[in-house]
Order: sequence, then structure tokens, then C-alpha cells
Amino acid sequence: MSISLPVRIAAAGALTAAVAATAVSLSYGQRTPSPAATIAHIAPVRATPPAPREAQAVTPGLEVLLRDSLHLVRGKRVGLITNHTAVTPDGRSAIDLLHQHPQVRLVALFGPEHGIRGNVDGGAHIASQRDARTGLTIHSLYGATQRPTPAMLRGIDVLLFDMQDIGARAYTYVWTMTMAMEEAAKAGIPFIVLDRPNPVTARVEGPLMQFEMRNRGPLITGHFPVPLRHGLTAGELARYVNGEYRLGTRLTVVPADGWRGGDWFDETGLRWINPSPNIRTLDAALSFSGLVMLETTNLNVGRGTEAPFSYVGAPYVDGDALLRRVRAYGLPGVRFERAEWTPRGSGWMQFAGRRCHGVRLAITDREAYQPVLTALVFLVELRKMYPEQLGMGSMRQMLGSEWAPAAVRAGEDPRSIFARWQQEDAQWERSIAPYRLYPAE
Repeated sequence: MSISLPVRIAAAGALTAAVAATAVSLSYGQRTPSPAATIAHIAPVRATPPAPREAQAVTPGLEVLLRDSLHLVRGKRVGLITNHTAVTPDGRSAIDLLHQHPQVRLVALFGPEHGIRGNVDGGAHIASQRDARTGLTIHSLYGATQRPTPAMLRGIDVLLFDMQDIGARAYTYVWTMTMAMEEAAKAGIPFIVLDRPNPVTARVEGPLMQFEMRNRGPLITGHFPVPLRHGLTAGELARYVNGEYRLGTRLTVVPADGWRGGDWFDETGLRWINPSPNIRTLDAALSFSGLVMLETTNLNVGRGTEAPFSYVGAPYVDGDALLRRVRAYGLPGVRFERAEWTPRGSGWMQFAGRRCHGVRLAITDREAYQPVLTALVFLVELRKMYPEQLGMGSMRQMLGSEWAPAAVRAGEDPRSIFARWQQEDAQWERSIAPYRLYPAE
């Protein structure tokens, strides 16, 4: 689904002093993938995606801050919510840059899910600790609390947020941001987002979460209503939430200079850093926004393999039958092959050490590929095949409503469900138009 987006409010290529800001990056280590799973493909999958457009030089908000808008942090006691993805194009870390800058007083760090270095498995609680390199306290926002406490904010004049998001509602980084925005508003502390591109473009793909569904799952996976593939940068999402839900945050967004809504991450000239242990490629980031909703069921989507978010199956699935069913839809931009695999390694995964049967996906045209529709087809067909075995789990928040899980259970055509989501998304896109910062193309 291709969405025509409104022209951005503030051009990132010609920033004024009021909105420009520079950022700091971390060179704090990369996760070593968990041991490869045992994989047996019945037929090899060879994706042939189109070549990306020529890379554009994008300057992340971190660098823009230091280049143009140091006045926003000069002489102030700074708290930084960040992780290993907050780097300049040449690999310098936000932590290092701010800590070493003679006009900035970096006094505290705050780490999200996966930790400040991105090497902790998903869902694992993290304790606060001291950073060996700077000596600063790292307050964990994915442990005893998921939002800064008054004690954590004591002695801080301004809070910065700099992390690479992947554009999916269920990905926790932006909700760590919005919870911190709420606490900053209560404490009267200004909040600055050092923006970065949405790696999977500004396109939107439902379902749109209804507000009451935030309480049908963890707030950290759905703090505010946005579609599953929301099409926003972290800065745009912060503007939207602050404006529409009246958080009262004294918010400044420092845009990523040179990014366009139609640009994929490999067209930005920026280096790819795995934002979390199981998002190891741009294709995984794209597929996550759909296949993540299957993780509320008893299915494995490739965790514990060499390619997370490119499989769908379980020990009880007939791979040949599933392959026939999903191929019958003629879904665009993706190819399917039967596969068998045994998930292995560290961290949470469905069916660890057990042989799974199912289908492997390969993206062949990312412009045409619809990850949410594709995942919905799998969900509906597997529910028809295994109504007693396929548990729906905590799917109401993921599907965004009461009606969508009911439609899946009733075996409605996934294309009809998806069409209703498209109508919801079109209305939502009109509401976010004033908060957009970047040109559509």
C-alpha cells in the first residue's frame, strides 16, 4: 500500500536555529548473533530485491544538534536516553560526543529494552548500573520501571532522546520515549528528540490501535494509538502524541537533515547497526511490522534461526498445505518456500529445540510488499487449519481492536479485514499531517 504523504512542516534541509540540533553517538559494541539454528530448506529461497536508489547524504539529528543548535544544551545538565544505534555517520557515539564536549554537562544515561549497548535479549529485565567508560549512572527503563522516576530526573536540566527506531508499533523504543516525555512534562524538564529516519519509509499499514486497547497489552508495545506499521520517525511520533494527547511536554525535535519519506535506510548513506538482537537486516525490520503479531500466538517466526522474521511455522504445521494456501493469494513483493527449522540459541523463542515446519518468506520487491497483509493471511489460514492448536494469545492490542480478532476467529477473508484497516489508516493519516516533518519523496 503506497500512501501519498503531505509536505513536511519544517524542511529538514534548511533548519532554523529553533529546531536544529546536533547529536552524539555511541561506538559501544555490536551483538554477536546467537548460534545458528539447524535449518533444512525444502527449496532454497533466493530473493532478488531491486537495487536501492542512489544513497542520499542524511545527517541525523545528533550531528545537526552539535553543528547548528548547541544552544539547546549549552551549559545544561543533560540526561540522555539512548543506545548503541545513536551514532554519527562516521561511527562516533552520542555518549562519547556529549560526554567529551566542553560546553555540555552529560550527567546521566537512560537505557531501553536490549540495554544501552543493544546486546540484551528481548523481554529481559535490565538493572541500572554504572557506565564503565564515562562513570555515569545508566538508569534502566526496562527493569523495575519503564519510565524515569523523580529521583532519576533530579539534577537534570534537559532530556535528550536518540535511538534508531524501526517504524513498528510493537517495537518498544518510541514508547520508552513517550513515557519519558510524560515524566519530563511533570518535572518541567524540556525534552529534545534527535531524530533519525524511519528505515522502512513513511508508508502506513494497519491495524490502527484503538485507544482502549493500550490496556489489553503492555504499554511498552502500544502506549498510544498508531498503526502497526506507523510510517513516522521518532520525532514525528513525539510531535503527534504531544499535540493530540496534550502531554504538555516542552518538546523540540531536531530533524534528520536530508531524509525523505520515500527513502529506505540503505538509501540514506547511514551505516546499518542492528537496533536489537533479532533485527539484523532491513528486510527483518520491514517484516517485523507484520510478523510480530504472530508472536502473540504459538508460532515461531524465525527467532532462534539465522534469519529472524522470515519464517512462519510450528511443530504441528503441515508446511506443504500452508504453502499452497498462502501462495493462492498472489501476495505482491514476496516469495514463499516450504522450510523446516529448529530454533536454537539464547533469549525467548517459541519451540526452542523443537523441529518446526512451515514457510520461509523472501522479499522480492519491498515497494510492493505488504508485511501486515502478508502476516494476516498467515494468521487467518493457520487459524482455519488449526482452530484448536493455534492460540490467539494477547492479540487484541496487536490487532488494535475487538472486531479484528473476532473477524480472524470467524475466518473472514483477510483482504476484507485489511480493507477496513486501510479505511482507518486513511483517516488517521489526515490527523497526523500537521506533525509530519519530511517531504514524501
